[in-house]
Parts: sequence; structure tokens; C-alpha cells
Amino acid sequence: MTAYTEPRFCNDQAAREYLERTLWPDGTVCPHCGIVGHSYPTKRAGVYRCAAKECRKDFTVTMKTVMERSHIALHKWVLAFALYTASKKGFSAHQLHRTIGVTYRSAWFMAHRIRESMRDGGLEPIGGEGKIVEADETYFGPITKEKQRTTTTTGRPFTKGGRTGPSNKRAIVSLVERGGSVRSFHVAVADKATVSTIINENIARETRIHTDESKLYSDVADTFFAHETVKHSANEYARYWNTVTDQLRPDGKPVVETLTITTNSVEGYFSIFKRGMRGVYQHCKEKHLHRYLAEYDFRYNHRIVLGYNDGDRATLAVKSAAGKRLTYRGTH
Repeated sequence: MTAYTEPRFCNDQAAREYLERTLWPDGTVCPHCGIVGHSYPTKRAGVYRCAAKECRKDFTVTMKTVMERSHIALHKWVLAFALYTASKKGFSAHQLHRTIGVTYRSAWFMAHRIRESMRDGGLEPIGGEGKIVEADETYFGPITKEKQRTTTTTGRPFTKGGRTGPSNKRAIVSLVERGGSVRSFHVAVADKATVSTIINENIARETRIHTDESKLYSDVADTFFAHETVKHSANEYARYWNTVTDQLRPDGKPVVETLTITTNSVEGYFSIFKRGMRGVYQHCKEKHLHRYLAEYDFRYNHRIVLGYNDGDRATLAVKSAAGKRLTYRGTH
């Protein structure tokens, strides 16, 4: 079978069975009382009734997920999850509505629900002993007109109408664990206080942090194991530092390891994000930017080099759909 001709992408019953296997690996779970494996099927397809005496309520596998109360066929939901998790630079709502045969309005809202499923709480800090986290900020897309400024913080008018540099653009801060995951944030302003708060709350103290020469990161060395920088203004994009370890070679000499100081990993993530936003999505309101960041973070954190394939990403996104709701009146 080719990738998108499997039964769960074409048949509602197969899609429902896939969702039940994924969301209920230990048996049916009543979303009303939380009891596991204590229910029975009703005459309606896919509807179960809780057997607990104090509950006795009906439920389905989509209840209390991003798919709850949706009139869109289940197999189209499953296919949409697969398309969004397999497309490296994104999958537009227009393309989705043409591909699965729903209206653009439905496709647009399906896309936002899937992005909500991809969102990670990010409770555990990244990095740790012996690990490197690269931190950097970027700017993408214009802020709303009422927030735009015409002068710098010192009162000097912007050159070229404020179209250069970060002026009147949306600020994004990303933290990338080298060889690992990314965590991105859309912030109102990328000042020193905001960036320091993000770094302190999301990176383990035993971590080596690599940044550029920006003054936003000048206090990092006081809190973390080490802080190394590269100077982009001098065309320095990587620096190498040899360190002597406690390990010995067969000839008795100590092993020397080379530490690469760079921010190329986080810059590579920004490259993927901006290519997708400009080439695929093209338009994005600022209030939705955090959901697009969650989408790109999810795919980066479950990429092939970390041992995930397209099917794994789709299944993880479906699992993450549990416990999340997003209504038409609360799309952001």
C-alpha cells in the first residue's frame, strides 16, 4: 500500500479503530469519570456507555479532544493529521481543503486544531550536564498597526521608514538543544528581561549555552555552567575549542575533545520556519503565531534523526489531541 491508501485514511470505521487503539491503549476511558475499561458499546457506532453506577454516561473516542463535536468524517481527520506531521515546511489550509474535500473554512479550523495538538507544555527544562543549548532571537512578520512605532527607544526616527532590522516586527526567541529538541516563544518584545526569563525557566543550570554577541545574553554566564559566544558582526559563525578530558588514550595521553561554538542549529531551525511561513502559509495574524511555532517545534522535535518517522509523528500528534479543545470562538 502507498502511504495514504491505508484503510484508516479512507474508511471511518478503520479510522475510529485507529483512534481507539491510539487514545485508549489500555481499554476505553470514560471522559466523564475517568474510569478505564469499564464500559460497553451502544447500538450507535463508536458510542460507548460508562458502566459505573454513578456515571452511566455516553461517550466516544473523540470526546474531550480537538475533534470533539466535529461533523467532518473521522478518516479525513486522520489523514489531515498525517499530512501536517509529514510536511517539513507546513501544509496550507487551501491545500488541505483541496486534498481531503472539505470547505476552506473547515480546513482552516482543522489546521488550527491539529496545531493545538502539536503544542507541548514544555514543563521539563532542556539541556543538562554535558549538553549544549543554542539561544537566539529572530523577527518575522509585521506587528499590528496600533502597536507600530515610528521612532527608536531613544526617540530617533527609523531610517527607511522602519523597514530594516527588527523594527515593528514580531519577535521570536528559540532555544535549541544541540542534537535534540527546540522550544520557541513569540514575545511582545525581545528585551533583556524577557529573554533572561525564558532562558532561566527553560534551560537546566548544568548546561553550556551558545549565543551570538548580543547583549541580551550578557548575564547568562552568572547562572549556567558556561556561556560561549560567536561574533557574527565579524563574520565569525563557528569557533573551535580543544578541551582535555579525564579519559586516557591507549598510549597513556589524555583524550582531547573539540568543542564547536556556534549557533548554526538554531539558525537552521529559523531557516526552516521562515521558508515555510513565506512559501507555504504566506499570511499569519500575530495572534496565531504561537500555534505555527508549536507546529514547527513539533516536527523538529520528532524528526528522523531522532528516530521518528511520518507514522510516529502522526500517532504522537493524535495522542496529544486528548484533553484539548479549541472552539470557533476561541481559536487563539
